Amino acid sequence: MLITNGVVVTFGKDHRIIPNGAVKISGDKIECIGESAVLESKYPDDSSVDAEGQLIMPGNICAHTHFYGAFARGLAIPGAAPKNFPEILGKLWWKLDRSLHAKDVEFSTLACLVDAIKHGTTTLIDHHASPGSTIGSLDIIADAVKKSGLRACLSYEVSDRNGAEETEFGINENERFLKKMTTEPDSMLAGSFGLHASLSLANKTLEKCRAVAETLNTGFHLHAAEGLADQEDSTARFGKRVIHRLHDAGILGSKTILAHCVHIDAWEMERIRDTGTWVTHQPRSNMNNAVGVSPVETMLRGGIKVAMGNDGFSNNMFAEWKAAYLLHKIWQGDPRAASGNDVITMAVTNNAALTRIFWPEAPLGELSAGAYADIIMVDYQPITEMTAGNLPWHILFGFEASAVTGTMAAGKWLMKDRILTTLNEREIAAHSRECANAVWQRFAE
Repeated sequence: MLITNGVVVTFGKDHRIIPNGAVKISGDKIECIGESAVLESKYPDDSSVDAEGQLIMPGNICAHTHFYGAFARGLAIPGAAPKNFPEILGKLWWKLDRSLHAKDVEFSTLACLVDAIKHGTTTLIDHHASPGSTIGSLDIIADAVKKSGLRACLSYEVSDRNGAEETEFGINENERFLKKMTTEPDSMLAGSFGLHASLSLANKTLEKCRAVAETLNTGFHLHAAEGLADQEDSTARFGKRVIHRLHDAGILGSKTILAHCVHIDAWEMERIRDTGTWVTHQPRSNMNNAVGVSPVETMLRGGIKVAMGNDGFSNNMFAEWKAAYLLHKIWQGDPRAASGNDVITMAVTNNAALTRIFWPEAPLGELSAGAYADIIMVDYQPITEMTAGNLPWHILFGFEASAVTGTMAAGKWLMKDRILTTLNEREIAAHSRECANAVWQRFAE
């Protein structure tokens, strides 16, 4: 297959823009890229799609999300509004996840996958919790992902907050799914070992999770120092700051993802860097929860691998880019803060590097020979010159969510000319409303 007559944006280490460019796709990978005329002459018998001058770009990657949070949209929380992050957890998220049944897990996932396809996000690293429906929940999510045609890494959030039995269920669900990924591999799926956060995990639980994970050659996916409460709890109960506690428990490492890291100090940053642990930045969530702003510029400057997620916000990752670009400026009172290149480093370069842990066979997040054919088409007509050097600012100031017209993953169209090809949005929305009403009733009980 050829996609021709577009402006090819490659990203990757050899980042360039090819006017009137084309991409040759063979199976689930890119065979080559180049000028349209050259590739059309070289592959005259290939079927082709005319991009009609649109941008041809790598699909976006989300390094931290929560499919299960979809039904929080519009949900009324009884009583006074939460005044801090612990109250947000207790009054909203820890009630919502306990209210989810198997069907709710399925349709909250499908709703998020529709959103991802429409917004050009082709790879997602999810972090799941459904204490009332733990066993088999990752299979439900995996089936929805396979139906959508997207690419996802899944994990289950282990927590001690619901008692010893539920802790055991969570550990077992991670172990079961990770073993299944070994015995029944799927090129579009991967797994990690999910943990909630230091504040909801006892030492013995961390030790057991570490022991199980060691047998599975995996790292962890968890929240760290998202709010001050996490640090206060760790120092009060264990006499250690969060990152040092996690390090001493054997949780950090080159396959582990720490979401947020808002409230960490220089010594914790050093430990994160030296262990090769990943950090993800979710600016919209941090603003919404009023937890503060993660020091991502300092971390990037110090050699920490900071990627970008959305924490369950919309899967329009371009909106997350814009939030990161603006938030740090107002927070620091400095318009030089968080440059467009910093945003690209997190959202493109580091996100792509992170995915190699889970999909080592070929690159993601770039258009190059041998890379996975995860591609989007964006109807953006620049009114000023667009180059590889100024592209970040075109994206930040010019792109809108509605500009994505086509989404492909592994060489298959999931949306073409803004029409979904694998999922029925109206049917999913109708079933989701039914599920959400039932979830909301259980939530209010």
